[in-house]
Amino acid sequence: MVLLGAPGVGKGTQAALLAAELGACPLSTGDVFRAAKSCDSCGQSAVMQAALGFMRRGELVPDTTVLEIVRERVACLRCPGGFLLDGFPRTVPQARALAWILETEKLRLDAVLSYELPIEEIVARAVGRRNCPKCRKVYHLTAFPPKVEGICDVCGTALVLREDDKPETVRVRMKAYEKCTAPLAKYYRRAHLLVPIAARGSPDEIFHATLEALRNRPPPVHHH
Repeated sequence: MVLLGAPGVGKGTQAALLAAELGACPLSTGDVFRAAKSCDSCGQSAVMQAALGFMRRGELVPDTTVLEIVRERVACLRCPGGFLLDGFPRTVPQARALAWILETEKLRLDAVLSYELPIEEIVARAVGRRNCPKCRKVYHLTAFPPKVEGICDVCGTALVLREDDKPETVRVRMKAYEKCTAPLAKYYRRAHLLVPIAARGSPDEIFHATLEALRNRPPPVHHH
């Protein structure tokens, strides 16, 4: 399955819950990049090093490089419990390339879960986040506030609002995401694979909504 959803909608959490439930291999391109950053360069493939070069320069990793990385993890695609792709594909060309990889591997996509939430709710969610710069613990002013306002429960450091979580930053990111992903949702809707899920409520509630939506989806249409 592929998981679609704007940054901040909580699809990473859903990917983890689904992986545990279904025994599938969670393949988050973000995790792959983060893991590569922390491991020493001798364990990195040439493709990985290229990707990290783009990231260090603050550039988007191009389609071809991301594809190579996904292809390097073909063993995960063949995981007997299946796979969950989060963060890829991000564009229609990437989706077409993925279809080609899967066809080559004699694999088929079962569903594309699309986690949906209005921009304003995503903004509200992000704007409430506060991070501890020292021990990295994350709080939320309404959902999970610290015991003492503005202070980390664990180490007593003053909490900060990350640049990424400021309303204007979030809105810009959302616009970019929507522009990028709207065509992708359309592409998968046409392929009868899109399963929309309202990303409202607690992670557990969203998880149950996901399982429910998967149970009730129409049978796949296979083109020969």
